[in-house]
Amino acid sequence: MKIGVSYPVTEVAGDPDEIRKFVKAADELGFTHMMAYDHVVKAPHEGREPKLTGPYTEKDSFHDPFVLFAFAAAISATLEFVTGVLVLPQRQTALVAQQTADVDLLSRERLRLGVGIGWNYVEYEALGQDFKTRAKRLEEQIGVLRALWADPIVTFNGRFDKIDRAGINPRPRRQIPLWLGGHSEPAFERGARLGDGFIFAADGKSAVEAWGRVKHHLAELGRDETAFGRELLTIFAKDPEEGADAIKMFRDAGGTHGTVQSMNKGLPRDIDAHIEYVAKVKRLIDAG
Repeated sequence: MKIGVSYPVTEVAGDPDEIRKFVKAADELGFTHMMAYDHVVKAPHEGREPKLTGPYTEKDSFHDPFVLFAFAAAISATLEFVTGVLVLPQRQTALVAQQTADVDLLSRERLRLGVGIGWNYVEYEALGQDFKTRAKRLEEQIGVLRALWADPIVTFNGRFDKIDRAGINPRPRRQIPLWLGGHSEPAFERGARLGDGFIFAADGKSAVEAWGRVKHHLAELGRDETAFGRELLTIFAKDPEEGADAIKMFRDAGGTHGTVQSMNKGLPRDIDAHIEYVAKVKRLIDAG
């Protein structure tokens, strides 16, 4: 099982020295990849109708993941970089195709693109996209991304995107691994049908159960589950012991990847505290 780490972007952001310290520590501790989340626009929840139900507000900081990864790729020669997850339908498809191609090329093929539909309609409106059609748009976008990565000239006339004999340049030298995320049965089916893997943000037991649902859909589609990646992000673990136990449970159930998360654990807003936390989780995992 590959063990990665999530950069604590909601609590420690905006300082290149702290990012550099965290990336170097992740390398030294033996993590295989670094994950980052995506929220472009942050909004207060009060006075909204319909209500915003997600966990983040205007008080939470987020770096653009592609900019963060470009910076980190110049620091580490080994870490892979994972979006966990990029809210793809609120972004322009062709622009994401070029951004991902650039990060993958400049990092020497160390990008894994995790995508999802998100929950923040205020963010969608601010970015000029339709919140209500986000699931359908995501499905269309995945095919468009793969076409733009593969072909120098693309013609596409879909419901959401139109490309008239155009393409990105430079293109990546491969099809960038594209994983999906989510918490619902439609998300599990979509991931099994369209993805190269799935990212579960859950406790260990819930992740194992959700993997069972994705596995069910893979079987129905005739897809080989051994070639399909599955990752647990320990977003709900309350302490290092719980985080390590969740990843070990998921590993024993066939998980291929695990990501240690240190945010929302009551830590000081200091990068050294987060490094110490993830190092303890890694030691507990490595111990068995």
